[in-house]
Amino acid sequence: MPLPTVILPGYFAGAIEYRLLEQSLQKLGFPTVTVPLRQQDWFPTVGGRSMVPILRKIDQTVKQLREQYNAPKVNLIGHSAGGWIARIYLGEKPYDIHNDVTESAGLWHAYPYVTTLVTLGTPHISQERWTKRNLDFVKINYPGAFYPDVRYVCVAGKAIYGERRLGRWLAYSSYKLTCGNGNCWGDGITPIEAAHLVGARNLTLDGVMHSPRRTGIWYGSPEAMEAWVPYLA
Repeated sequence: MPLPTVILPGYFAGAIEYRLLEQSLQKLGFPTVTVPLRQQDWFPTVGGRSMVPILRKIDQTVKQLREQYNAPKVNLIGHSAGGWIARIYLGEKPYDIHNDVTESAGLWHAYPYVTTLVTLGTPHISQERWTKRNLDFVKINYPGAFYPDVRYVCVAGKAIYGERRLGRWLAYSSYKLTCGNGNCWGDGITPIEAAHLVGARNLTLDGVMHSPRRTGIWYGSPEAMEAWVPYLA
């Protein structure tokens, strides 16, 4: 039987946006739930503040799913920021850089319970000053595909080339804020180079957009899923 699978929403996204992806995975035999986040659950994290409120929700969901299916391990699928937040959750070092939680909080050190981490359009690097503190914690403590017992699959989309012109300006600005260069390919929000990790199984999918909110194909569309679902356990 495929492993239970948990979907981690992107920044300021609610679980409802991932309902179709959840259902698609369930049809493929994966018992799947999305971390039950609402947009308002992200408010305490604004301005580069602590991700502890999100980690609590992730931890509760993973533990409930493992207990429900009597499963020693799960798959994690992190979309956008959900991917790097998942890497904090995997790690054994206390995420106490915001002084809002003690070392004994138990909201991390989850790598023994995760078989595969799939990140979809995750910006694993950023030049944005509000995000940088949290991402630096991840990069410094868990560089690349850090845990050898976890299968890392990092998926990037190649849909829009960033340029300073009408129709490409948002992509240009987002890419530049993420990797320092706006003139590159990405999914319209995350540039390809930021979505990949050293040592991971890195995939680049043509024509795939960042978000389920956009028209067209995104990472959770059936055409895109064909590329990364085979890596789930």
